[in-house]
Amino acid sequence: MAAKSGSLSINSENIFPIIKKWLYSDHDIFYRELISNGCDAITKLKKLELMGEYTKPEDLEYKIQVTVDQNAKTIMVEDNGIGMTAEEVEEYINQIAFSGAQDFLEKYKDKANEDQIIGHFGLGFYSAFMVADRVTIDTLSYKEDAEPVHWESEGGTEFSMDTGDKEQNGTRITLYLNEDSHEFCNEYRAREVIQKYCAFMPVEIFLANASGEPEYETIEKDELTDKDKVIETIIEEAKTEEKENEDGTKETVEVSPRKEKYKIAKRPVALNDIHPLWNKHPNECSEEEYREFYRKVFMDYKEPLFWIHLNMDYPFNLKGILYFPKINMEYESIEGTIKLYNNQVFIADNIKEVIPEFLMLLKGVIDCPDLPLNVSRSALQNDGFVKKISDYITKKVADKLSGLCKTDRENYEKYWDDIAPFIKFGCLKDEKFAEKMDEYIIFKNLDGKYLTLKDCGERAKEENHENKIFYVTDEKEQSQYINLFKESGQDAVILPHSIDSPFIGHLEQKHENTKFLRIDADVNDTMKEEVKEDEQEDLKKKEETLSGIFKKALGNDKLEVKVEKLKNESLSSIITVSEETRRMQDMMKMYNMYGMDPSVFGGSGQALVLNANNHLVQYILEHEDGENTPKICEQLYDLALLSHGSLTPERMSGFIARTNEMMGLML
Repeated sequence: MAAKSGSLSINSENIFPIIKKWLYSDHDIFYRELISNGCDAITKLKKLELMGEYTKPEDLEYKIQVTVDQNAKTIMVEDNGIGMTAEEVEEYINQIAFSGAQDFLEKYKDKANEDQIIGHFGLGFYSAFMVADRVTIDTLSYKEDAEPVHWESEGGTEFSMDTGDKEQNGTRITLYLNEDSHEFCNEYRAREVIQKYCAFMPVEIFLANASGEPEYETIEKDELTDKDKVIETIIEEAKTEEKENEDGTKETVEVSPRKEKYKIAKRPVALNDIHPLWNKHPNECSEEEYREFYRKVFMDYKEPLFWIHLNMDYPFNLKGILYFPKINMEYESIEGTIKLYNNQVFIADNIKEVIPEFLMLLKGVIDCPDLPLNVSRSALQNDGFVKKISDYITKKVADKLSGLCKTDRENYEKYWDDIAPFIKFGCLKDEKFAEKMDEYIIFKNLDGKYLTLKDCGERAKEENHENKIFYVTDEKEQSQYINLFKESGQDAVILPHSIDSPFIGHLEQKHENTKFLRIDADVNDTMKEEVKEDEQEDLKKKEETLSGIFKKALGNDKLEVKVEKLKNESLSSIITVSEETRRMQDMMKMYNMYGMDPSVFGGSGQALVLNANNHLVQYILEHEDGENTPKICEQLYDLALLSHGSLTPERMSGFIARTNEMMGLML
């Protein structure tokens, strides 16, 4: 061919600076684009072979070879795919606006399935100029009598093109890196980036270091193949030892025969898995394969609880695996990772348009070749289509969870404490998911048994609570209240997570006749003795008297004091906080509104409940002006606060000093 040079034909004005600086936010992405193009070229050649338009040589193995050279500051990406003629270089490289993959599909759309063509985007090649000052292409088309082509450009706007010297079909792209991008020709950095973007591409990818020391390995004689380069033959002589027979005679026996081994140039190992687990049918995958895939992809060596294998062909193509991980809610973040792929090419983590927000707490991979991506694959287009994908994923997760609850309740209950945050978050974020999961929400009670919302409602009726469901948020802090509940034969459910507060609000809105109350919100009737009509006036007077005594002793005129006749006579005092007030306080904490006075929302809601049947409370009534009465009042108040949670540092210091003083009086 005649030598040629010129300016690149760019159909949109000033598009190249946009490609170079703004189209790709991450400069390392050029590896993905160039390797994707190589995979695309090989995929095209395979399809031509299937259609009888190309005959593959027997010894040809399709592959992508990446070679880095830290001394020369270069990167070479070579495929043995379809290659290009001079005319195709002119069209696909010099005229940026055309896409080779799109043109190929148009030409062969009636002859082959187009699903596996990766390169939807004609601009990917130019990502090379984000990191390189000079780029060369050496290519040879698969077509008979095709001439090799050499193309190069410095700076990305001027090019030269001439006959090349490539002898095998395919394309080799060489990048001469700019000063800011030398990191990418480091073998370890290259390996990291390739494994990030290309770990599951459908063609084997190999990495070589042209400036590194040669590496070797030793193999057995019967392992040698025609592809191995023998460096040295190693002879291991036979090993013998002297053995004593039963008759006392000795003889020399061979314990290890003579061996011939070979030192060979280290065999290349592909960086990627061309048959990812999500592409297999679920029936073909073992439990160990699922676990091994999880460990490899997410570097998490804790076993996942279970997983969902997605496999859909219509109305769109989508495959993937979602894992429910085992997490420690107290010490770990529950943020997960969903890796999104397009035809086995990594696109991004956690794209919220495709992955429902609540499922981003999971770990998994989703491969959707039909994703409507923009030219840089970094943003989604066609919101309606993407919403259908998101809805499908949500439905499959709900189907899996509800099916597990119905068919394997034992394991569902075993997993519940770990999966509850995912499910509750999903119910808050997605109305359809909430609808599907409504009957499969379960609650652990004080005895460690699991109940549905319906079960809780029926138990509330049995305990004469009508529509009230009592709950515990902290078994340690609320242990006194739990004991009171158990003594009176009542039950409560355990809701220890921060998400439970908005979740029970969601359930109350959805189920109008359901009301959740924390067990310290009030003293219910089952804990109290029945007060006869003629005793009510006396109890009211005691309440007025004790209220005055405690307000004076504590110096708190706003303190609310209640007096009840509790069945447990040993209990002197407890604190209750109204459900509405406590939820408002929780909301204030959530939104960092610590400086705001809760009373602006209708009072503190906190009350000191005194037990009229307790001897200490009776002592205070009988010794209203006694010398030690103020100390006893403070002590009972602090004990109630301690059983409800904790004391402020100031009150704790006073409590300790007062306790020591009162113990001294006992001596």
